[in-house]
Amino acid sequence: MAMPREGPGLWLLACMTIALYGLFLVLCGNIWVSATLALAVQALLVLASNTKHAMLGESLLFSDLALLGAVFRHPQFYLSTVRLWQRVVVGLVAAALLAGIGWLSVADPGAHLAGVLMLAAGLVALAFSLAVSPWRNLARVPDADNDTYRLGLLPVLLLYWWRWRESRDPAPSSPQARHAPQDPPELVVMIQCESFADPADLFGDPALALPGLAFARQHAWQWGNLAVSGFGAYTMRTEYGVLFGRDEDVLGFRRYDPFLTALGEASWALPARLGQAGWRSAFLHPHDMRFYGRDRIMPAGGFAELVGEGRFTPPGPGEGRYVTDAAIADEILALASDATGPNFFYAVTIENHGPWARDGGGDLVDGYLRLVRNSDAMLTDLVTRLAALKRPALLVFFGDHRPSIPGATAPGGARDTPYVMIRIDGDGKIRPGDNRSRDITPAGLHHAVLDTVFGPVATFPEA
Repeated sequence: MAMPREGPGLWLLACMTIALYGLFLVLCGNIWVSATLALAVQALLVLASNTKHAMLGESLLFSDLALLGAVFRHPQFYLSTVRLWQRVVVGLVAAALLAGIGWLSVADPGAHLAGVLMLAAGLVALAFSLAVSPWRNLARVPDADNDTYRLGLLPVLLLYWWRWRESRDPAPSSPQARHAPQDPPELVVMIQCESFADPADLFGDPALALPGLAFARQHAWQWGNLAVSGFGAYTMRTEYGVLFGRDEDVLGFRRYDPFLTALGEASWALPARLGQAGWRSAFLHPHDMRFYGRDRIMPAGGFAELVGEGRFTPPGPGEGRYVTDAAIADEILALASDATGPNFFYAVTIENHGPWARDGGGDLVDGYLRLVRNSDAMLTDLVTRLAALKRPALLVFFGDHRPSIPGATAPGGARDTPYVMIRIDGDGKIRPGDNRSRDITPAGLHHAVLDTVFGPVATFPEA
């Protein structure tokens, strides 16, 4: 039996409902329409949260609301599984609702004034409650599922946003004393591969093993599982961890979308740290750089060049919706061939975002396997062509999250993705070293790269 909500959560919900009701009353002046809309908004949020939890294993979070603008700017990125007729129906229903609300609205000064008073009362009550016990001490540590169960969805959306606002930027990163590395690379290529996972592990079938990944693991300097926190989405969490090197346990409530606050943490970024030693960095992504604010975050973090969608060969007939991984590999190798001095290239792929079903039909698993094999071929191609440059190089290849495939993968199990670090010497030969198998976090991968380039952090015995 489900336990009832805790009292502090019910109080916050009541205050939020009053404020919502007051807002709609200000807008339309109709008591019954305002009450219906206030309840409808809550029902819609709960429906969205349940749907998200079923697909991604997480309830709706305050940070998800920041992505609403991106949904409208790039609808195909989010609505690839929603058919055209379904989108048309939703649009018509929304238009009918707006027309109905407009028709039922009334110009009653008394009702509008009452709405202003109720909105103000609800907001004042919320602000006062969050400043005193017991609400001041609620949800001090991120635990979204448990807090949502105890307090309710809307109170958690508010509380987590409030805690997020209270967070502060860390102190600027400072250089660390390190042991000198042996034969450090002068070229580092990192590939953040969309929805890349080992199909043999994902579907429990050894026959689905990827040959490129198997070869890379066999010859890797270091390899293992990457402990990503998202499932089926949240690329930016993995991307932030790898680039900024800060684990989620130190991020607090920033962990849910660390890109929202990344500008205040620019000195921690990998290209900024490499840049202190004279490295030049480029960020490659065949998509609109405004997505997640990369157009601002990446230059602030030390990337001297952004290579966007206009630089890549567009997909041809039958190649899918997005720029292929092969085209990304071609652009990386072109940049690497022309590069002089130490250079860092970080690429985000997009081909395996889907849609996995062609023309709205076909088996989703077969579609995923087709695209993930293209990613695997990219890995093999990069190893071969980087070796041909005959420059000391480090190739890092990893998946950003596992795919969410209805009926085939579920968010309740493992979430890790594979990563490999391959070193190539000046003669174009792979240096396997001791071929360490080590499971790490995305932030741990950041530090593994720094250790390879600059040497491990020096430790000194206590006096």
